Amino acid sequence: MYLAGIAAGFVCGWVNVLAGSGSLVTLPVLLAMGLPANVANGTNRIAIVLQNVIGTSSFYQKRMLDWRGGILLSLPTLSGSLVGAHIALNLDEQMMRRTIGVLMVLMLITVLLDPKRWLQGRPDKVHRSLNWWQVILFFAIGIYGGFIQAGIGVFLLAGLVLGVGYDLVRGNAVKVLIILAQSLVALAVFGLNDQVVWEIGALIALGTMPGAWVATHMAVERGAVFVRSVLIAVVVVSSLDLFGVLQLVADLAGRLL
Repeated sequence: MYLAGIAAGFVCGWVNVLAGSGSLVTLPVLLAMGLPANVANGTNRIAIVLQNVIGTSSFYQKRMLDWRGGILLSLPTLSGSLVGAHIALNLDEQMMRRTIGVLMVLMLITVLLDPKRWLQGRPDKVHRSLNWWQVILFFAIGIYGGFIQAGIGVFLLAGLVLGVGYDLVRGNAVKVLIILAQSLVALAVFGLNDQVVWEIGALIALGTMPGAWVATHMAVERGAVFVRSVLIAVVVVSSLDLFGVLQLVADLAGRLL
């Protein structure tokens, strides 16, 4: 089980840096280790924080990170996260999952129909200060991240490319920085509420950190076309999971076996 945790962590770190939704890999492993859902969610943040430390530093070393943009965009995202955490207390989870699934499908259509915008970005549109609608956009993405962490990287990446003008590689670098800031706050909240098993979180991080390092180098060396391919695959799998298709297939396979 420990080896499975490290392996799942590697996949999580790799997927999260290139696209998002990597927690869909690690959370089931943490639950299989016997952790309650809330503790698994909190424990998972250790690996998320450390993977993004590696990702941020690696993108910075390769001169792909826009520090100023990342810090500015982190502010509305963090504010939205606090609101989202309170919304989650009274939100119907099934309806929420289906709504997010619809958004994922719409995003997939955009990625497939307008590849040039995702691959090249719009450097002339990247401002040194935030517009009011960008503040609203990232505040809304922060709300999403506040009540369900899994998949926020995909929506952040869409906001950074379509809403700000980054290409996929530079957008990924800024995304990693934003999630690092958000995850530090979340980890502090979970830790103060005794919902973190630090030893197991560190074990998962043994996988996520090298996974993030490999993903960073692949993103820079292989470019936006490769990142787009990974993003498409992640969005498809995430949509199937949110609509319950993966669980249905797993149930059918279990019956057949």
